Amino acid sequence: MIETWQQMVALARAEVEATVRSLPAPLREKARALPVACEPWPNDALVEDGLAPDTLGLLVGGDYGAGEHEVLPRQILLFLENIADMVEDDEQEFRAEVRTTFLHELGHYLGLDEDELFDRGLE
Repeated sequence: MIETWQQMVALARAEVEATVRSLPAPLREKARALPVACEPWPNDALVEDGLAPDTLGLLVGGDYGAGEHEVLPRQILLFLENIADMVEDDEQEFRAEVRTTFLHELGHYLGLDEDELFDRGLE
């Protein structure tokens, strides 16, 4: 059972790092260059822009191939309260969903669309 925000962030960061370490070297290098931020849930501005309030993760700033002309810095946002709510605060399921969400957003960063992510089990 996950009890505090600090515990949630620590679990998420540990899972992201373990996931990055498990990637093949060329992907690992790209993943390490992409910051990951932990937020409780999407902020009001994101929701007003059309992001669902229960979204689990988001890539901001464009994909790897977009070049350096993006307005926002590239990063992955993980919405940990939403993930915890989805898995009913089960620690093992939380870790698994953080991994899936991180890989999903990393896939977007690498240029994969929703269909390609679905085909890889990262929906």
